[in-house]
Amino acid sequence: MNSSPTVPIPYRIIALVQERNRLFAYPLERLAGEIKATGFRCSCCGSCCSRAINRHIFLLNRDVADVKKIDPAAFEPAPDPEFCDQTGTFYVSGYALRIKNDKPGSCWFLENGRCRIYDQRFSVCRIYPHMLRRNSDNSGQVTWRQFARKNEHGQYHQDLPDDECLSLARESKEYENAFLTHQISFLETIHDYFSTHHLRHDQKMYDYQVQRVLQGRPVKVMVYHAGGLQEHRITKDASSWHDSCQSGVPDHR
Repeated sequence: MNSSPTVPIPYRIIALVQERNRLFAYPLERLAGEIKATGFRCSCCGSCCSRAINRHIFLLNRDVADVKKIDPAAFEPAPDPEFCDQTGTFYVSGYALRIKNDKPGSCWFLENGRCRIYDQRFSVCRIYPHMLRRNSDNSGQVTWRQFARKNEHGQYHQDLPDDECLSLARESKEYENAFLTHQISFLETIHDYFSTHHLRHDQKMYDYQVQRVLQGRPVKVMVYHAGGLQEHRITKDASSWHDSCQSGVPDHR
């Protein structure tokens, strides 16, 4: 579980808007070329469907609507909340697929090493491991990262048709745009909500509530979804949250 950065919310919003603008400017054909050169093909190995590869799978609003139709028990508040106010309430930017309590930390829909809803899988599952985000490399230089967890799953150097590469590139950019837009809306909502209710992020309370989670005691969390905040109670059964607290590793996709 990772506390919110000390950068004021308005500055964080500006940074995300700038990141989204850079995303728009990134040539679609360039990403399609990277996808073709890498030649990734899903082998249905199930590796990316557990904590071995991904600590959790974040769901966009449209994904939450879909998962409710498939299995209403299959999602939960995403771990690693961004804020905690002085009353001890956590705030997180959305929902994630539920993780099982088995040893590998399998996705709710993974059975016998296979996704049982493969034809209905969600946005990030369809495009994974293709992505388009700016991250610091080993030297500290900020560069574009086009693939996640390269060579750790699936098949590489496969011959992918040009139209498939272009379609994947388009869907990847659409997902990243939707993700950034979601995060911007979340921060705008939190800024207004905190101002209206005279709240603030309290780091000491954040750390205290993390310990409550580790002790299996319930905590209140407000989840941003569909333009508003929805209240939930996190208990000892929330394995994703407990694991995030123990590791201290940022948990967002």
